[in-house]
Amino acid sequence: MSRVDRYKHIHDKSKPVEEKNGFNPRKEKKYTEELESSYYQESETSNDSNPYAEQTETTENAKSVSKKEKKPKKPRRKRRFSWPKRIALFLVLLIVLAVGFFFKGKSYAENDTSLPKEAIETFNGVKSANGANNILILGSDTRGEDSGRADTIMVLQLDGPSKKPKLISFMRDTFVDIPGYDENKINAAYALGGADLVRQTLAENFNIQCRYYAKVDFQSFEKIIDSMFPNGVKIDAEKDLNLDGVDIFKGSQKMDGHTLLQYSRFRKDEEGDFGRVRRQQQVMTAVMGQLKNPLALIRTPESLGRLVGYMSTDVPTTFMLKNGPSFLLKGGNGIERLTIPVEGSWSNVDIGYAGSVLQIDLDTNKTAVQSFLDQ
Repeated sequence: MSRVDRYKHIHDKSKPVEEKNGFNPRKEKKYTEELESSYYQESETSNDSNPYAEQTETTENAKSVSKKEKKPKKPRRKRRFSWPKRIALFLVLLIVLAVGFFFKGKSYAENDTSLPKEAIETFNGVKSANGANNILILGSDTRGEDSGRADTIMVLQLDGPSKKPKLISFMRDTFVDIPGYDENKINAAYALGGADLVRQTLAENFNIQCRYYAKVDFQSFEKIIDSMFPNGVKIDAEKDLNLDGVDIFKGSQKMDGHTLLQYSRFRKDEEGDFGRVRRQQQVMTAVMGQLKNPLALIRTPESLGRLVGYMSTDVPTTFMLKNGPSFLLKGGNGIERLTIPVEGSWSNVDIGYAGSVLQIDLDTNKTAVQSFLDQ
């Protein structure tokens, strides 16, 4: 074979190579796709062979899902009031209602034109040395023959050493020194100088310091009792009595305001003022005892407001609202009582300008008063 024949097909063999190496977009695209598919196959194979890579990928996927799909929050339940809070709310409501009824009763009494208005007196009261708040209680009947005098003189002690209400009643005919005047019956002090002179008289003769005073007319007393106890006050009458056309028979019964007033005022028998004072204390004890009745307690704030509206007093309303409930609860269990003069310390004497009086042993009665209040 000649050299020409040997190399004559050399260009034919090179043409396919040139065509293969030349740029062809379709072939390039196909080649690229094949490379990518082979790469993913290798990756999948490598992942199958590496369990840790699969675990990592699963964790990342779970995190991405948890971020995208958060569970909806459950609505919070509203907390209900606990029992202590409910009780506190109930007590606050009761206090608000009580205050409202108190002012309702006070407004009613102040606008009642059937009774004369009681003017507020000047009263220079002071607190007792033992820390008690002593209230001077005066009662009078403007229709009676002694309309200018105090028919009832009492001292009510609150916040004393025993923390129990205590009541001292003074016989109206007790003969004592009246500051700035001659000796006279103790009830004459009111006619001579009002409530403040009665305070001075008690301080000088018995060493009692009164911080406040309260004066109520007997007509007002009737209305207050009727409003507080529409069905009457249950009381055990000591004896058969008749006063101002009212017949009272001995024994247990219910009395309205007018009947109860006549029972407490009667003194036209052999006991005189001693029996009257004892019945007054009995009436107060009966009234306080029946305040434990729930229905009476509901009416008490309004009745107390009427009492304040009808009477002349310098007792602050804040003091009444603060001490009233405590007084009613403690008073319902009974009030400790003392009558002056004490037994065996007095005698009947006729004084020309004063009439029949009770001459007393002043030192004995002063000691009895101080011992009673300081215990």
